[in-house]
Amino acid sequence: MLVTDGAYPVGHWSTIRDTASRAWALTRPYFVSEQRWVACGLLAAVVALNLAFVYLAVLFNQWNQVFYDSLQEKNSAVFWAQLWRFCYLAFAYIVIAVYKFYLTQLLEIRWRAWLTQQFLTRWLSDQAFYVMELARFGPAQSAQPDNPDQRIQEDIGQFTAMTLGLVMGLLHAVVTLASFVGILWALSGDFGFNLGGTEYAVPGFMVWMALLYCGVGSVLTHYIGRSQIALNFQQQRLEADFRHHLVRVREYSESIALDGGADNENQRLRGRFESVLGNFMRLLRAQKNLVWFTSFFGQAAVVFPFVVAAPRYFSGAIKLGDLMQISSAFGEVQGAMSWFVDSYSTLAGWRATTDRLTGFSSSLAAIAQARPGAASVDGEADVRAVSGVQASDLRVCLPDGSLLLAADSLRAMAGERVLLQGPSGSGKSSLFRTFAGIWPFANGAVQRSPDAMFIPQRPYFPNGALREALAYPEMPAGYSDTQLREALCSAHLPELAEDLDRHAAWGQTLSGGEQQRLAIARVLLKRPAWVFADEATSALDDATQEAVYGRLVAMTTACGGGMVSIAHREGLAQFHTRSWILEPAPGGAGFVLR
Repeated sequence: MLVTDGAYPVGHWSTIRDTASRAWALTRPYFVSEQRWVACGLLAAVVALNLAFVYLAVLFNQWNQVFYDSLQEKNSAVFWAQLWRFCYLAFAYIVIAVYKFYLTQLLEIRWRAWLTQQFLTRWLSDQAFYVMELARFGPAQSAQPDNPDQRIQEDIGQFTAMTLGLVMGLLHAVVTLASFVGILWALSGDFGFNLGGTEYAVPGFMVWMALLYCGVGSVLTHYIGRSQIALNFQQQRLEADFRHHLVRVREYSESIALDGGADNENQRLRGRFESVLGNFMRLLRAQKNLVWFTSFFGQAAVVFPFVVAAPRYFSGAIKLGDLMQISSAFGEVQGAMSWFVDSYSTLAGWRATTDRLTGFSSSLAAIAQARPGAASVDGEADVRAVSGVQASDLRVCLPDGSLLLAADSLRAMAGERVLLQGPSGSGKSSLFRTFAGIWPFANGAVQRSPDAMFIPQRPYFPNGALREALAYPEMPAGYSDTQLREALCSAHLPELAEDLDRHAAWGQTLSGGEQQRLAIARVLLKRPAWVFADEATSALDDATQEAVYGRLVAMTTACGGGMVSIAHREGLAQFHTRSWILEPAPGGAGFVLR
């Protein structure tokens, strides 16, 4: 089962194979990418250092026997020799620990950087970020991944860190088990007992006891902690929702302040945080129950080998050094076999993170493969034949699939300036989105000139220097300061002409009218042949509106293009040569264009 929505299926566990295959689908691309040599080299180094750690553990185990035997025998020469041996073993341990940490973190951050760039590219390609948000309000909204920003920023980092940690931990456990099980088998001897008058001997008794101890612990750990999978998934979603709403309050601070909506936002934020807190408390209780068991399991493991081996020690069959070596070897074997117990909470978080990233990746892949119902927009082929915009058999729908507007044929050619009019909600802006090729809920054929710019109702300006906001989405280095200042003055923003290097949040600093004029300045700077303006001057006074529209008309005429405008104000009719009118369709099924 592929989880793609924000609700984790409580009580459902996919097979280990399914989970591993999803994780592998996220992991493999990096290690076969253009960075594969560096990635595989770092991975090999980390693996080698983990193996060196296990080898040192074997040496320390052997050291335990000799050192404690020297204490029992009061052999000072051996005692001091073993102390010196401990020093260089400890030094080697420190060096390996430092470089194991450093190289693991280096591999993790390089992997995260590569994976983040891949997801960013896919999210920002094919207008996926826009399509995904639209789909969240359609009939299949529950199948859409929530908070893609959180999945890219947080989930990728968690996935790389936890995957490396778990894989290296599992490798360490397997190699440790292989290294110490033979030692423990040889040290533990045979366990003899009489049953029905027959003597029996169990070879490698301590190994079987370790296996039984850890097997029971693993089963109990799973049944005690399995609810954490769903709770971790839910916690990530609720945390992201809370953070997202905080960002919206910051972005719309002025509107909220003007509406006096602080109390309302406070209540909404409290409600979201209460959801975060409630789920966290459920997760905390589940973790507490698991900690109860794992703490008992870990403490019992300290004395368990002594209890089992004590009869042989007190009978004189083994010496103190042997007993300490058995305890050390049992601890290593038990620790290796307890990897599942010790890593359960991490596995729960890793499983939830893997499912969230897999669902996000699947949604991006679906958008890239096909955008169902999208109109065919051709802005490249046969540009000479299509120097304006035209469409045929066009059907524009809402996200829920209902028909919004229909147009059997429409056409605007060079030199024409069309005013698109109709009631509010009739689909004027959606028609513009279809012209732009970003509206996925449309059918039909659309062609337009590639040399076109759209002015939306709510223009976007990146935070930063004014020159960056003016040149967006291009880099400002392509324009001279003179060009930038001329564009601002032409759009009636002379007061900003000397502020090209001033940094600000322009979407909040500027008034609505200033934002519209800055968007028009952007168009005047780039001089496209065609302009599609959606209520681009609704916040301007009549005189300023006439001035900037006059500049737009002059520019498109000089470039051999035209304009299509959405507007309700009568004063703009003089700048257009004809109109497209949206009227209610017969029978009330959407609107038709005439």
